[in-house]
Amino acid sequence: MSYSRTSEPFKLERNVAAIRVPQGEAVDLPAGSVGYITQALGGSFTIYLEGNLFRIANEDADALGKEPMARPTLPEGASDDEVEKLIWTQLRSCYDPEISVNIVDLGLVYEARLERLSPGERKVHARITLTAPGCGMGDTLIGDVRRVLEEIPTVVEADVELTFDPPWNQTMMSEEARLETGMMY
Repeated sequence: MSYSRTSEPFKLERNVAAIRVPQGEAVDLPAGSVGYITQALGGSFTIYLEGNLFRIANEDADALGKEPMARPTLPEGASDDEVEKLIWTQLRSCYDPEISVNIVDLGLVYEARLERLSPGERKVHARITLTAPGCGMGDTLIGDVRRVLEEIPTVVEADVELTFDPPWNQTMMSEEARLETGMMY
């Protein structure tokens, strides 16, 4: 199931763990809280509640009255090329919770390399950056990348390195991302 940007109202059906955006602070939101889903992309939900943005994980979709988004699949005996293609699809499922653009199109993924460990087991090495070094969502983004990569069948480990070399800038964004954000130059 795929979702998108929205302004859909919600009422929390149960207490739920969330991350305050952009601070990256873990909080617990109480059942009965009312707000709006502002983004439902790539396995997480960004909600607006009492003047703040919060990120809710895919596995907690039921608290919003939603179904969790499906995990990725591969055919039996998938080739490394098929796994590499799914790696990039999975990376495109990670979104900046404030900008609503995936991290690949934002230019935040510097490298994603596949390593075969043994028959049927693979490891992914990824190097990513942030739009700003002080971004409070850095740990959350690293966790998101690790989670989506380790959801890929046969991937038993994802090594995600955060780097600021080279520093991110708007020229690293895809043309689509620049159009989406109004950052044409």
